[in-house]
Amino acid sequence: MHVMDAIDSSEKTYQKLREQYDPVFQQLIDNIREYNPNYNEELLRKAYEFGLWAHRHQQRQSGEPYFEHCLNVALILAEMRMDSVTIAAGLLHDVVEDTGYTNEEIEEEFGPQIALLVDGVTKITEVSGRKRLSRESRQAETFRKMLLSMARDLRVIIIKFADRLHNMRTLEHVPAKSRMRIAIETRDVYGPLANRFGMARVKSELEDLAFKYFDNKSFVELKKRINQKKEAREAYLAKIIAPIETELKTHNINATVYGRPKHLYSIYRKIHIRNKPFEEIYDLLAIRIIVQKVEECYYVLGLVHNLYTPVYERFKDYIAMPKINGYQSLHTTLVDKEGHMVEVQIRTEP
Repeated sequence: MHVMDAIDSSEKTYQKLREQYDPVFQQLIDNIREYNPNYNEELLRKAYEFGLWAHRHQQRQSGEPYFEHCLNVALILAEMRMDSVTIAAGLLHDVVEDTGYTNEEIEEEFGPQIALLVDGVTKITEVSGRKRLSRESRQAETFRKMLLSMARDLRVIIIKFADRLHNMRTLEHVPAKSRMRIAIETRDVYGPLANRFGMARVKSELEDLAFKYFDNKSFVELKKRINQKKEAREAYLAKIIAPIETELKTHNINATVYGRPKHLYSIYRKIHIRNKPFEEIYDLLAIRIIVQKVEECYYVLGLVHNLYTPVYERFKDYIAMPKINGYQSLHTTLVDKEGHMVEVQIRTEP
């Protein structure tokens, strides 16, 4: 193909991708604007256009344009309410690894901060992908690498969480042998690390997605059994929550109370660690109480401890000792009159 024809072809491909993804980028901007009115749209647009051009000829194993992944990583980072620099780095996180661009070129275009983040994510990915390492040593090295990069900039880890989360959501398109390796690595490295960072939602989704692939039979069976108990679960939650809400109103505490089932992998682990059948695992539910002020957290803790019997050895005070990402909450486990346990988390609105 003539050089000019190749340039024309690249430009046409790029423009076609712009038509496809410009609305998604606008949605990203809208999402960011909701929590950060001082966001840097110029930086984000530049990163979007640069990343889209760099990946313009690449496809995912699903057949989708590769940049679909980069945009989804950015959307996840926006859900986490990250800053503009981190989201821009998310849009660019695979450029050095998967295209002809170098980290020096990223630094020249976007500055040292974004170049540092992109380089950190690239190095973690490189360690994870070294097939010559045994599974155990690869996971250990990945974990150490993450800790090292965290010491330089915590945001490297956050971008990698978003990257792994989207990759796990689309893992069905990866060859079966690789699926198992990625699922086990996610379970053993990324899930526990997300927990250490206080990122409960990310941890839960990563572990459940990994569970789906490393033991699909158990995953499907457990999901079915939990769905069958949905009505009973909702009735039980309503019964537990009602006295709490009454007590809060009596003491003029403005709070939101809601319940949720624990995630599948958490229940799976309880069954295996305790060596009990599903029917005998009672602490499958968690209740969240969202209050207005930090001091109300401790007051509400006293109220719920008066209503139900607390399991003191399972109490955790993440307000006095926040998690590494700043997460603050009180965690307590209560026992009802029938002897069933339920976890309660008390916190302010994030």
